[in-house]
Amino acid sequence: MKALFLTNEYPPYTYGGAGVHVEYLTRELSRLMDVEVRSFGGDAGGNEHLTARGFPAREDDFKTAPKSLQGVFATLDRCLSFAGIGIDAQVVHCHTWYTHMAGIWARLNYHIPLVLTTHSLEPLRPWKREQLGHGYDFSSWVEKTAIEMADAIVAVSKDTKSDILKYFSVDPEKIKIIHNGIDTDEFHKKTESDCIGRFGFDPDKPYLLFVGRITRQKGIIHLVNALPKVDAGLQIVLCAGAPDTPEIAAEMKEDIERVSAIRPGITWIREMVDRKTLIQLYSHAALFCCPSIYEPFGIINLEAMACSVPVIGSAVGGIPEVVTDNETGLLVPLQQMKTTPFEPVDPSKFSDDLAAAINRLACNSGLRESMGKKGRERVEAHFSWRAIAEQTRDLYQSLLKEWDKK
Repeated sequence: MKALFLTNEYPPYTYGGAGVHVEYLTRELSRLMDVEVRSFGGDAGGNEHLTARGFPAREDDFKTAPKSLQGVFATLDRCLSFAGIGIDAQVVHCHTWYTHMAGIWARLNYHIPLVLTTHSLEPLRPWKREQLGHGYDFSSWVEKTAIEMADAIVAVSKDTKSDILKYFSVDPEKIKIIHNGIDTDEFHKKTESDCIGRFGFDPDKPYLLFVGRITRQKGIIHLVNALPKVDAGLQIVLCAGAPDTPEIAAEMKEDIERVSAIRPGITWIREMVDRKTLIQLYSHAALFCCPSIYEPFGIINLEAMACSVPVIGSAVGGIPEVVTDNETGLLVPLQQMKTTPFEPVDPSKFSDDLAAAINRLACNSGLRESMGKKGRERVEAHFSWRAIAEQTRDLYQSLLKEWDKK
């Protein structure tokens, strides 16, 4: 059996959780079967049973389109290449809406089953209209068409399965919950700090860490607004880059400058750091904060827990399936608007609650150490990529048995 993975992100061009997921899942899956990856530009690594090919964008072809739509049409161009060069796999597995059109073409033209992993859902990311304009209507249509056509859908959490059933017409039997995972051999607490000394904070003194893209989804603006109420003795390290739009980049800059004027000790790392640097950032942190307002799973929380760092996370999406409240960290309630689920009903209260949770752990090193230890034990016990690869292979095999009867 051979599986074809279609993805936007793949090393060395990884900027979010979906890319991390594809990287590790394909590596482990290639121990069990042949895997081919077609991505928007990454082609790193590989082995006897894993091949990867990047498809750079032909950006010049779309420069006369409105700026917000250029990326949409470049995406379709890549999808056509994904499907058009030929497919010899027995199953196609798509990740994020960027590849869904290619998945549709593959299923219909090559008559192979289509599997989708739902890392996020367009109906729950309405802020993308800021980025895509009316292209958001298109991305939503492509996602809906692919999900409702798919032969199997992987939900990365129980909450994500509920969202799929709420927003799409899908047989519940087609949805399988398979969590994300973590490589605990790679992600573990390290003593080295040679990669992070250049950022200007003191790695030997307690600091709160945030890692993520600058996007509405990750809730970073709410965390920044909480910082004036956070214990002044706690350093703040925000590893935040890749803004969705120039507008949110400007908003982030303005808010950081405003808060830094009244609350010292904030370090903003704007680059997307390499993995060695990232692990050192986790390893020396006293606390990790994931203030997402929409998070189907949250691999970053696994990364922090694997490095023995307690997590303060918003109680949304798949985060409560990863972070055990009062055991491996603290969960902060987030009441969301019914008409706009990407915003808190009371943003000020959410920021205040984040600050209170941070302060509770900031002043209790014993509790932090205990939670960090339990977090490491939890990821070792429940989130192995090898087990996730085996579940994925089993899903393929069950699909192909039914497919052969058609």
